[in-house]
Amino acid sequence: MADHLEASVTLPSDPASVAAARAYAVGTLTEWGLPADADAADTVRLIVSELATNAVEHTLGRSPTFTVHLALDHDERVRIGVTDSHPRFPRRLPAAVQQDNGRGMVIIRWLSAEYGGRVRVRPTREGGKTVSVELPWPVRAASATDRDEP
Repeated sequence: MADHLEASVTLPSDPASVAAARAYAVGTLTEWGLPADADAADTVRLIVSELATNAVEHTLGRSPTFTVHLALDHDERVRIGVTDSHPRFPRRLPAAVQQDNGRGMVIIRWLSAEYGGRVRVRPTREGGKTVSVELPWPVRAASATDRDEP
């Protein structure tokens, strides 16, 4: 595998784009060697779903598009990021018992911690932000001895 791989897609800030973002992310990581049925793929689906949903729902119409970025470094770490053009950083909303939203970043932080990763939020030069999650790459690179075994 290459030392560094990157991919990205820009989608309209529309609820239908959340499914497209999930499919793009998992499809790309599958091309890079992550089995689509692996637990890590399910984790990526959920993280991308939450980040994309936030980019669609919480930008208040100030971000007509959002971009999903993926990067794999040295078969060690994978970065998943979503960039939108709204300047407000995500914040935890008070979660009432009956409330259906406001827990996305809590879920993302919990999943990241569970897999030994981290979450970052950074401003963009254009005035928006990127929320990124870095996780250990769960696919072990095949060694020469693995390839020689029947």
